[in-house]
Amino acid sequence: MAKNVAQSATLASLDQKLAMAKRYSHEGVVAGAKAAIVATIATAIPTLAIARTLPWARANLNPTAQALIISTAAGAAYFIVADKTVLATARKNSFNHAPNMEARI
Repeated sequence: MAKNVAQSATLASLDQKLAMAKRYSHEGVVAGAKAAIVATIATAIPTLAIARTLPWARANLNPTAQALIISTAAGAAYFIVADKTVLATARKNSFNHAPNMEARI
């Protein structure tokens, strides 16, 4: 009987941890997507403007190169912001649920 109670408590704890991890990753995806949109706009405008005005860029930056520059910036922004958001959220919540160390001393 005691073993079943311990197993159900462990499973409940795992379910709670899994739900929290899903929430953290969802927050990271949303923040990363927002950052990718901003990075796309912030990179696309100067890239397209320069590719049409500067003679060197007009000769050397074909549409594929322009798309590669823009998508690289968007992808980097997505992964950096998503990772930082997930880690920051998990860290903040782990400190909120940590046992009080002063009470043990």
